Amino acid sequence: VRPERYSHNIIKKTGEFAINLTNSSLAFATDWCGVKSGKNVDKFKEMKLTKQKLNHIKCPGIEESPVTIECKVKEVRHLGSHDMFIADVLSIDADEKYIDKNGSFDITKCNLIAYANGKYFEMGKQVGTFRIFS
Repeated sequence: VRPERYSHNIIKKTGEFAINLTNSSLAFATDWCGVKSGKNVDKFKEMKLTKQKLNHIKCPGIEESPVTIECKVKEVRHLGSHDMFIADVLSIDADEKYIDKNGSFDITKCNLIAYANGKYFEMGKQVGTFRIFS
């Protein structure tokens, strides 16, 4: 995170942050929030997102997000133009509709998105299993 970013000082001050994984239905909000600063605009209000009370940290999650990862900072590494916040994961919260009958998270159900080179891609296609290369 660049020190000039609004979120940088918040994370540094509170020592915590949430990572909200987003899906195809949140692609527009993901992009919009990525280019707007929370210093100047209420992203929740503008994108009609719902603040979610989390279990282990005070900052909000995004209720519409399929997965929220609650993190507590344990170290900050300065990497030139950016700082890396190394954190302990306190909790991974997944919406119940993405849990299968065995109680496991089913990534193929949530249409998670990834960003690369100015484009968003939907994830979820299985290409192998654990120890496929052994």
